[in-house]
Amino acid sequence: MSVLLLVRHGQASWGSDDYDVLSDVGAEQARVLGAALAGRGLVPDVLVHGSLQRQRATALLLSEAAGWAVPHDEDPGWDEMDHLAVLERQPHTFTGDEPTRQEFQAWFEAATTRWTAGDHDHEYDESFPAFGDRVQATVDRLAARLSDSGTAVVVTSGGPIARLTAGLLGGGADVHGRLAPVVVNASVTKVLIGGRGATLLTFNDHSHLETERGLLTYR
Repeated sequence: MSVLLLVRHGQASWGSDDYDVLSDVGAEQARVLGAALAGRGLVPDVLVHGSLQRQRATALLLSEAAGWAVPHDEDPGWDEMDHLAVLERQPHTFTGDEPTRQEFQAWFEAATTRWTAGDHDHEYDESFPAFGDRVQATVDRLAARLSDSGTAVVVTSGGPIARLTAGLLGGGADVHGRLAPVVVNASVTKVLIGGRGATLLTFNDHSHLETERGLLTYR
């Protein structure tokens, strides 16, 4: 069977001028993950990341820490959903120029609930069903590249990981909504692909981050 190790990118820079940049914590999370994977003797056949800067940087840092000489492939199919477009369609209630973390979280949850509900699909450039189709097509495209015993490390985001996991568990938007908020930065979700298709083996493994205080983050 071939193996997909789905890695969520390291912590991005919330509240800064450019969110799509790893924070110092995010960079360290990537290095710790790389060292942990190397410690298991893992050398992937394929290393893939999305087109977002935080995904690309995570892939580079973990690869360097692991000592891999595997070429990096970029596939925008692994990109996160367009959260800015989703937020634009959800009115907010905060009064300041910028929301607090708590206000942003409430706004984001309301916006994603609206996006996944299915009642407003026509208002989004990429609806929730289209997002799911895109993620599945990207998985299929990668699986077709792997040998029967190949391993791919994929640096992506919480949304694609949650959507794929929900589908493998037989769930839809409700299960996705429960999984997405708990995907840890630089965590690993393991999917096996064989004759019966894809099977979820582990979700959101972040044991490599629990040895150092401050590395466990969700945003």
